[in-house]
Amino acid sequence: MKRTFLAGVCLLGLGAAPVLAQDKSDEDNSRRFTADRVFDIEYATSPQISPDGSKIVYVRHSMDRLSDSDRGDLWIIDVASGEQRPLVTGGASAGSPAWSPDGSKLLYTTASADGKPELRMLYTDSGQSFSLAQLEYGASGATWSPDGSMIAFSMFVKGEKPSFATAPSKREGAEWNEPVKVYDDITFRFDGQGYLEEGATHTFVLSADGGSPRQITEGDADLTGPVWLDEDTLLVTGNTAEDRDLDPIESEIYAVELADKSMRALTSRDGPDYRPAVSPDGETIAFLGYDDNVMAYEQANLYLMNADGSNVREVAADFDREFAALQWAPDGRSLYSAIENAGNVDLFQITTGGDTSIAVSGLGGTSIGRPYAGADFSLSEGRNPVIAYTAGSPDRPAEVAVAGRGVNARTLTALNEDVLPYLDMARVEELKVSSSADGREIEAWVAFPPDFEADGSFPLVLEIHGGPFSMYGPFFASEIQRYAAEGYVTVWSNPRGSTGYGEEFAQLIDKAYPGNDYDDLMSVVDEMVARDYVDPDRLFITGGSGGGVLTAWTVGKTDRFAAAATIKPVINWFTMALAGDIAPMVWRHWIREDPWENPQAYFDLSPISLVGNVTTPTLVMVGEEDYRTPAWEAEQFYTALKLQGVETALIRVPESPHYIASRPSRLIAKTDNIMGWFAKFDPAKQDEDEDSAED
Repeated sequence: MKRTFLAGVCLLGLGAAPVLAQDKSDEDNSRRFTADRVFDIEYATSPQISPDGSKIVYVRHSMDRLSDSDRGDLWIIDVASGEQRPLVTGGASAGSPAWSPDGSKLLYTTASADGKPELRMLYTDSGQSFSLAQLEYGASGATWSPDGSMIAFSMFVKGEKPSFATAPSKREGAEWNEPVKVYDDITFRFDGQGYLEEGATHTFVLSADGGSPRQITEGDADLTGPVWLDEDTLLVTGNTAEDRDLDPIESEIYAVELADKSMRALTSRDGPDYRPAVSPDGETIAFLGYDDNVMAYEQANLYLMNADGSNVREVAADFDREFAALQWAPDGRSLYSAIENAGNVDLFQITTGGDTSIAVSGLGGTSIGRPYAGADFSLSEGRNPVIAYTAGSPDRPAEVAVAGRGVNARTLTALNEDVLPYLDMARVEELKVSSSADGREIEAWVAFPPDFEADGSFPLVLEIHGGPFSMYGPFFASEIQRYAAEGYVTVWSNPRGSTGYGEEFAQLIDKAYPGNDYDDLMSVVDEMVARDYVDPDRLFITGGSGGGVLTAWTVGKTDRFAAAATIKPVINWFTMALAGDIAPMVWRHWIREDPWENPQAYFDLSPISLVGNVTTPTLVMVGEEDYRTPAWEAEQFYTALKLQGVETALIRVPESPHYIASRPSRLIAKTDNIMGWFAKFDPAKQDEDEDSAED
């Protein structure tokens, strides 16, 4: 079945209105981060440095106003001079650049003129490119063989649909109903993909001169993420067990021989093993994984093994952060990984002996809507590798930067200098708050409107991250800037359950979500009031996905907020465990009970259990094609609020999957409808309207 394995989401006319009592001048308005500024944002991803360290190719993202899309072009930067120029622009969106081992060619993905997925090769000396293969489905994870003669990639392979009957022949011109659709897999729809075709994602190889791709893995299981062990062997990751649909995190690393397509497992534990990375000499494989103790969250650890799968050993076992994608240093003595670290993303260097140190700080900036951690990096060859990475900051999206010995460490791009310096961007301040639950330190950040004064008059937006196992940080976010531009003080934090603070901190919400994370959030709000940053009568709360869960939970626990907006929430874990696209994860790892045997375990953690307490006016929003937290979750809460007589409205975002902000107009509609709802119930705004009516 085609799906993503988990290792380890007409609009209502509620236009946003300024919430400050005083009128803004036209000059002030021209300097605000208004809704249409979302279309002006550019950012960088996938900075790929050439093997010799002299050039960087990256994906330059911009917002296309005509197609309402985030499109990518390829640009190239000369590291020494900083000069950059376009490389692949003007056609379909391009991405996933990959240098050939000798640095003379570049592989990338795009689409042909008729919209078909395409792998293309570009010669960097002449700028000429050609199509390696036009594909029925999109290619992912394309990677060069060590000698540059072959390319491996993953692609969906259509399978045979299950059927239990043969329809009779219909007469010519007859108009019959569409044939029935039969599914026999537990995961038959997935967010962002809709109802799934029958089949699996497999690994292919293709000559670097082009031609017909050759499929080298087969069967009903997905076998993806190819990595070259040597010229004749690929490593792939997947789960071939018969019960794989019931154990969605399980995976092994397999070695596949190209000559005869024979496959052998190099790992075998009960738990996920994934992201293999082969040392420069080909003798050692680094990989990530952990023993599955069947918990809601377990931290990925770093392991090494010999090329034949023997001598598996953990590296840096005492390092209490989760490892991410790995890249070997050219000398084979250490690895690099961009790791979430207490609100930051740092590039760590890890020796094969287990010593860890920060090589580069300040990575981030690839999440545009909300301030999530996200970063990319790559290393050159040579004794002193050059590091290319995405650099993030509170007031700028991701730029391309370089670091390393023998190079002038600096940021090479300034993608938004034509816009953002001329706007009044929100100032961001870090907070550390003691939780009322148990005194644990909770890290938070607050963004201030341009004319902020700590006089206790400003409205507050508490913005809660999703996941729940994820991390916010001091990164640029269009939604935060919009709130600030309209006069809101916005605070966001990493309550217990967040990643980046160690495994024990994340596991505090195991079978207790929502729970004391609510107390963490309220402690952050208390601190904002105590500092006289905000008016305690003008408090608002919102969050998406896991943040939507906590928003709905919070309004069932307190009436301190003037209004709330719960975005794409889970409202009923019972229905989520039986109908969401990650149902097996919820059932096996999160609640760990059969819902028909112990429905109370699901009900006790569901916001629907508290709906009878809710008095806060609450907006509910969800994408119409959201299969992560399906629309019926939001609709249950909306209907329950209506039955309770609580002021509410339901916004369904047409054609949207879980990631509502995947199109610029959706991001704008999401944020501005939230602010429009808050303005409707803002006491200061109501007083202002009453005064105007009296005049």
